[in-house]
Amino acid sequence: MTEQTHKAGFVNIIGKPNVGKSTLMNVLIGERLSIISSKAQTTRHRIMGIINDDNYQIVFSDTPGMLKPKYELHKNMMSFVHMSLEDADVILFVTDLFETDEEIEDVIEKINQSGVPVLLVINKIDLSKEGQLDAVTVYWTQRIKAETIIPISATESFNTERILQEILDRLPSHPPFYDKEELTDKPERFFASEIIREKIFLNYKKEIPYSTEVAIEDFYEEEKIIRIRAIIYVERSSQKGIIIGEGGKALKRIGIQSREEMEKFFGKKIFLETYVKVEEDWRKNKNKLKKFGYDQ
Repeated sequence: MTEQTHKAGFVNIIGKPNVGKSTLMNVLIGERLSIISSKAQTTRHRIMGIINDDNYQIVFSDTPGMLKPKYELHKNMMSFVHMSLEDADVILFVTDLFETDEEIEDVIEKINQSGVPVLLVINKIDLSKEGQLDAVTVYWTQRIKAETIIPISATESFNTERILQEILDRLPSHPPFYDKEELTDKPERFFASEIIREKIFLNYKKEIPYSTEVAIEDFYEEEKIIRIRAIIYVERSSQKGIIIGEGGKALKRIGIQSREEMEKFFGKKIFLETYVKVEEDWRKNKNKLKKFGYDQ
């Protein structure tokens, strides 16, 4: 390949919550960049991951799971989805054997009108019963204008290589958008907060994870250690008690799990301090959302 035919473009992953978008992106990139959790709405920001090769650069964005707005926060998340349609060279529309188009009809209509090539990815086929994949394929091809259908299992990394090939076939010739040494455009403290937030999703039930936000107040990197001070914000003082737990045990467990994960991610020793603060009804307040970075 000559220098003139270097390809580069933006590939946006769109789909309902829980269909496996984050898992897929991590498989494609080969680095654990966005958090994976079995609960809906865990990805609130457009997390960018980048695949670099001598001949191409693919910039992925993982949109928040699509849903009907209930709070200001949800409206914000949907604005990310709509933005992602505007700057895409290729759309990966990810669904699975169990999802329908309920609640996302308007987004599908926008996708169909966007003129952007769509790759329809049907995930979780490792769970398929006889004839199920055919029925699901018929269902979605009647609803979305897709150039091709790719059945995959993201957890088993089955057929995910084909996605890369289909993307490359459709990427425009363009010099790289980002430095080839960069894997992501997010700062390191963003990943620190995502790791803590994932541990909260894994350790607490019901509305607690959805009512929390993690802010990294301090991130000091020294030669052999990174010192991190994190604030976990909740909406009510009763939630603060649940997060901390009896004798501080629950918060300590979050701290230990997060520190171990961060040490793997950053490849350094981590000194992590976590605090819990109440920020009443932050999900319904535009100014508070802005403070947490939802300012799109």
